[in-house]
Amino acid sequence: MGVSFDWGPTKKCLDPKSPPIALSNVPQGTVNLEIKMIDQNASFSHGGGKVAFKGQSQLPYDAFKYKGPCPPAGTHHYKITVKALDASGKALASGSATQPFSKK
Repeated sequence: MGVSFDWGPTKKCLDPKSPPIALSNVPQGTVNLEIKMIDQNASFSHGGGKVAFKGQSQLPYDAFKYKGPCPPAGTHHYKITVKALDASGKALASGSATQPFSKK
């Protein structure tokens, strides 16, 4: 499953609105997407959310609430992982992408 993102409208630290996420090759039978973000430099979980999947190829800015990025200094790298879940909650596939973010 392909996942990519950019920060889009995210301009400030701790923005609680999720960035836009592009999806490709989401498996048939997917009903929910489970998204999580980790600060790879600090090994800190920023949480994530679940979004109903209805065939969309992109999740817009603010599709779910989470604790936005805010490195204490310099630039940190943030990894977003998306799992495709079936109706029973079983993971069908997953994908991830990483982007840098500097304190603003």
